[in-house]
Amino acid sequence: MKPVTLGLSVFALSLAGFAAHAETACADLMKTPLPHAQVTKAVSEAVGDKQVCKVDVTSKPTADSDIRLSLWIPEGAAWNGKFVQLGNGGFAGQIPVAQFGRVVRAGYAVSGTDDGHQSKVITAADWALGHPEKITDFGWRAVKETTDISKALIKAQKGGGPQKSYFNGCSDGGREALMSAQRFPNDFDGIVAGAPAAYMSQLFGISAVQQQAMTKPGGYLGAPQRDLLQKASIAQCSPGEPFIRDPAACHFDPGKLACKPGQTDECLTPAQVVSAKAMYTGRTDAKGNVLFPGFSPGAEGLNGGWNAWLTGPTDDLRPHAMGFAFSSDAFKYFAFQDPNFDFLKMDMGAQYATAQKKMAEEVDAPNPNLTAFEKRGGKLIQYHGWNDPAIPPRSSIRYYEDVRKTMGNTDSFYRMYLIPGMLHCAGGVGPSNVDWLAELDSWVTAGKAPGEVVAQGGAGQSPGGPPSQVLCPYPAVARKAGEAYACAAPKKG
Repeated sequence: MKPVTLGLSVFALSLAGFAAHAETACADLMKTPLPHAQVTKAVSEAVGDKQVCKVDVTSKPTADSDIRLSLWIPEGAAWNGKFVQLGNGGFAGQIPVAQFGRVVRAGYAVSGTDDGHQSKVITAADWALGHPEKITDFGWRAVKETTDISKALIKAQKGGGPQKSYFNGCSDGGREALMSAQRFPNDFDGIVAGAPAAYMSQLFGISAVQQQAMTKPGGYLGAPQRDLLQKASIAQCSPGEPFIRDPAACHFDPGKLACKPGQTDECLTPAQVVSAKAMYTGRTDAKGNVLFPGFSPGAEGLNGGWNAWLTGPTDDLRPHAMGFAFSSDAFKYFAFQDPNFDFLKMDMGAQYATAQKKMAEEVDAPNPNLTAFEKRGGKLIQYHGWNDPAIPPRSSIRYYEDVRKTMGNTDSFYRMYLIPGMLHCAGGVGPSNVDWLAELDSWVTAGKAPGEVVAQGGAGQSPGGPPSQVLCPYPAVARKAGEAYACAAPKKG
């Protein structure tokens, strides 16, 4: 791990003069001294019924860094005394300001970053070609810079820092969330990590396996095959339900759908069976042992599911699927620094191992030792949709169980929720709307640990789903007793 480049002691010295006065005018933040960073805008504007100080900063911790960040601070009594940093999605490239309004209207100061590069395409990583420091900025440094600068500016404007600080992110933002807990345990009082790409380099590996399988003659999984897989998996594991209620207990074998002699419809060819098994199983070794898990059954044919992330709507559009695009660029620019590298031809043995090791140092967040975060009183909520087609939910299980193996019982500070029927971060047939920030704040400030949580349906929910569902802290699952669902121990076997 590289040393942190931002000196907190420098912050303390540069801000000493601000600690003893009341709230500073927003425009005066332009004068705030910051190590290797410059405030480029500070204006007061209305957001809903609140007046908000909007601040833009550019930070250059290295000669090759160009980290942009934005901070919104509710002015006067509108501020609740707390700070929330939001995470990114994909390879970032833009500050997530579209999410700022809902957070600041709730009274929080809120910030976010572009992770050190500017791009309108979240699957693009060409910015990393010849720029190793930008990979570090993306991996962790931009998030740390944003944390320290945001707290410093809040202190400068308010005359004191935030009483509580939270991080909230999903996907790459979930990875950033866990990275913060692991590398910088004193930065946040509470963290929400949604569908975390904690093993980012491994995600590129399973994508390579899956895309290579579909590239083989007859291996593509088109709309009829995706619909067939979804129909069959739900019929086996949750008959009569719109989604699979307990995917952990579902052992679906796509080989059962193999075409019989003379059959051409409602079945899978041998090559399609191989592709489907790669989707569910993930990456394996020569003996068939799972090295990194694949995806869970139940939403193969759903719009926004496999068609968006894994297969594309048609074979000719498969390179535009999000998983294909992310992985192709990661191997080109993170691993091999070669714009012509073709991951469809990559050796999944030594060549992939070399690439994975190189990427992991900067972009992965697998450390299960959260002792320092626990000791400082931090609280962590992790959630993941069981039908996530971007990041396998079993990767969250892997991380959660690694933490338990390392630390023992973690219920006092760490809870995880797996959400049946939910796609990547949102959407799907299963209701998935939960105010995780409110749950976290209640845990941190009132000591109310989350237990059974009710998720509501929303505008992104597909027709046919129930209006709400009970979510249970892992490993418990919601089971039906009469007409209602309640959390119960998981089934064995």
